[in-house]
Amino acid sequence: MSTRRFPADPWRPPVLVLVLAALAVGVGDWLGDWRLGSDSAVYRAGALTFLHGEPLYDLARLNTLPEWVSLPFTYPPAAALLFVPLAALPSGFAWGLVTTASVLSVAVVVRVCVGHWAKAGWLTLGALALEPVWKTLFLGQINLILMALVVLDVLVLAGSRWSGVLTGVAAAVKLTPLIFVAHLFVTGRWRDGLRALGTFVVLQGVMFLFMPAGAWQYWTRTAFDPDRIGGVHWIFNQSLNGLVSRAAHDASWSGKVALLIAAVLAVPAVWLVRRYHGRGQHLAALLVTAFLGLLASPVSWSHHWVWAVPLVLLLWTEGHRVWATVTFVFFASCVVMVVPNGGTTEFGWGPGMSIPGNAYVIAAAAGILGLTLRELRRPVS
Repeated sequence: MSTRRFPADPWRPPVLVLVLAALAVGVGDWLGDWRLGSDSAVYRAGALTFLHGEPLYDLARLNTLPEWVSLPFTYPPAAALLFVPLAALPSGFAWGLVTTASVLSVAVVVRVCVGHWAKAGWLTLGALALEPVWKTLFLGQINLILMALVVLDVLVLAGSRWSGVLTGVAAAVKLTPLIFVAHLFVTGRWRDGLRALGTFVVLQGVMFLFMPAGAWQYWTRTAFDPDRIGGVHWIFNQSLNGLVSRAAHDASWSGKVALLIAAVLAVPAVWLVRRYHGRGQHLAALLVTAFLGLLASPVSWSHHWVWAVPLVLLLWTEGHRVWATVTFVFFASCVVMVVPNGGTTEFGWGPGMSIPGNAYVIAAAAGILGLTLRELRRPVS
């Protein structure tokens, strides 16, 4: 699929209605104290903690969190800076703003993938049925926003003097988008990759001026502790590290084995990225990188798998309607939510529960290997 650029076509009412509906629900959460958005509450609390000059990473629970949320701040130091606008909002409305931006982000990704606004509203509404998407909205996570930044950067801004900046910003908020910096280098976009890396380094470097002790603590200890955000063997960690940890009962070598498997998978994945990019199938190349990143990350919660949205759209627009439907049903099925889990339950699954319990991981790994085999059989043009 070739790079998409926006022609001057107008917004369609369904998209605007969805965005306004999300904003209305956000206002309702604020006024009604519905207690939605535990993660958006952490974003806001992290910004307030930074502004107050208090330590970000020493607390098991941030002091400025609502009483119903008990979570630490696990993001890079620059994230606290970028979350500062949320500090100016009432506590309950932070979720509303993040949710509104997230719904708009889905619409933007849909627009880039299908090339027009005509059905963007209905497709955006359909995307909300996917487990990674609705869970992201419920938690007040920013996965959809980060995905939109990367999609715009890689597919729309290619060739501009700003290309790479949005990817760098996304990586400054969460480390996982760093794989898209590598994507820019692998596809030969060296200037864009350097801009992305430079943006990331500058934003993190600024935090050594604003909070030197906290930044040093993060980059020497916190960043290398995957357990800081929960047990890696929990079913909702749909990464290779999660799969191996569950199978090995959290053995000390689990992370190293998972990293080795990811390195092996990276070989065909990088080859696929270069092949797709060389044929002008830029969205397909980007998706291979995205799913490799989800597999390789120490922790990929099920709500991180929002890249299912452009995957379904790519399959549908390229005529693979059956596969698009199967993929949609797969991610809408909530398969990883119906398997017994919690505590040490995952250690006693056995083969019958291990397949659905690792469904996202197995599907992504099989997809990369299957596409590689298909590409190897492709006649040389």
